[in-house]
Amino acid sequence: MKTTLNKIREFSPCKKSWGKLLEGLNKTKADDEPLSIRTVLELNGFADALWCLRAVEGFEREIRLYAVWCAEQVAHLMTDQRSKNALILAKNFAKNAASKIELNVAAANASEAAVAAYVNADRAANAARAAAADRARLEQERELIRLLDCIENNRRYDI
Repeated sequence: MKTTLNKIREFSPCKKSWGKLLEGLNKTKADDEPLSIRTVLELNGFADALWCLRAVEGFEREIRLYAVWCAEQVAHLMTDQRSKNALILAKNFAKNAASKIELNVAAANASEAAVAAYVNADRAANAARAAAADRARLEQERELIRLLDCIENNRRYDI
């Protein structure tokens, strides 16, 4: 699977990774020489190789299937059926067994699921923070009472 430096450059890579790639290739500027994604992986690492997949032409099916495979590795964390459906549709689309319209509908539904999950997570986090704050205040009040008891009873206060 190959691309070129000029194709990668079209996607505005970050300065640090771009410089690292050029240095690894012993080049000072972009060109149209074929560049293997494996070479990018070896020179710059996984994250940059993954990012460079956007500059590859002709392997859309394989790249989509790889993305589906990655998502399937965490599918057990999906709790909303809309997300699970989107994953199934993405796989079917990659295999030409679903239309772009079906994929877009599933993606929109999955986005709604993600927003709902975010809202629910935010509510849960706020409730947890409030509960923790209440618990902390209660503990602080108990400790204050212990301090006052010590002072009022001429006992030494210590923690």
